[in-house]
Amino acid sequence: MSTMRTILEEMAPEAREALLAHSHQVTLAAGTRIFNEHQQAERFWIVQCGTVHLDTHVPGHKNVVVNALGYRELLGWSWMFPPFSWHLGATASREVRALEFDAAAVRELCKEDSDVGRSVAIAVAAVIADRLDSARTRLLDLFAPYGSGRPLAYTR
Repeated sequence: MSTMRTILEEMAPEAREALLAHSHQVTLAAGTRIFNEHQQAERFWIVQCGTVHLDTHVPGHKNVVVNALGYRELLGWSWMFPPFSWHLGATASREVRALEFDAAAVRELCKEDSDVGRSVAIAVAAVIADRLDSARTRLLDLFAPYGSGRPLAYTR
């Protein structure tokens, strides 16, 4: 799990309650394909238990796992940005229990209540920044010359 606070913890209490009103519990069996690249992003989830593998299509090969998500992590942010289609695929690698949200309803909530919209946007942006930092670190681990050290840190 990431060391950052979860999306719900990042939100103001009123915004968190408004968002949770658009959620319901789901259970996804191990092996369930949750979504595919380029498919419409109509839902998103907060994982409560289990593991989800994010993957990308590599022509001529099996999908390559690029990240794993677990307890309290946000699954999906493509629902926030036009054209609202997934950039990766996702599979439940172990049974997952999660809060599932209707993306269109949450987008409408964010339009109707600018405080909620701002809170959701800031919370999701924090997740995106954390994941980008994580991906950068993994790329450095794979491709940086041994002993080159970590590049200058940035602050967010």
